[in-house]
Amino acid sequence: MKKISIAAVAVAAALTLAACSSSTDDATAESAPAASAAAEESAMAEDSEMTDESAGDIVDVAVATDGFSTLAAAVTAAGLVDTLKGEGPFTVFAPTDDAFAALPAGVLDALLLPENKDALTKILTYHAVAGEVMAADVTDGDVPTVEGQSITLSTENGVTVNGANVIQADVVASNGVIHVIDAVLLPPDVDVDALLAQ
Repeated sequence: MKKISIAAVAVAAALTLAACSSSTDDATAESAPAASAAAEESAMAEDSEMTDESAGDIVDVAVATDGFSTLAAAVTAAGLVDTLKGEGPFTVFAPTDDAFAALPAGVLDALLLPENKDALTKILTYHAVAGEVMAADVTDGDVPTVEGQSITLSTENGVTVNGANVIQADVVASNGVIHVIDAVLLPPDVDVDALLAQ
């Protein structure tokens, strides 16, 4: 998924360079389209790989994608596999393994304990919205989650969810869409200190 983001940045950079190049600088003018074409081919190949992975449901896509092993383990521990394999459609804001690793020390381990299944379920369902919302359809404002409380979406500096950045958008699954985010969203009423005190 990071490869696709890098390829998209490369394509954008190449197109920007091509648009800004002077017609008097033939060497630059000739190399920018070549770089752009190479970046586009790379992006198309990676998009093809993503399409193959996204042929399954949300759980299948998460399990098949590097960077989501913690999310897959958490979904299993919370007993949400059948729900997220259901008909949907769902929009899931999926934290990466790095996002889970950035939680305060001990929080993830505490959440994965059987006695904290309710808190884990609350957190995971706070990352899901009923319906399929593509990045182009996101508007600023509060949106109710499957958990019941709302998250705040913003498009001011790219798409953000409660301040977490969407680092890869529109990963299509058979029962919805995944937007990859760089932080774990914690509902306001989840007491992290209480989890750590157990």
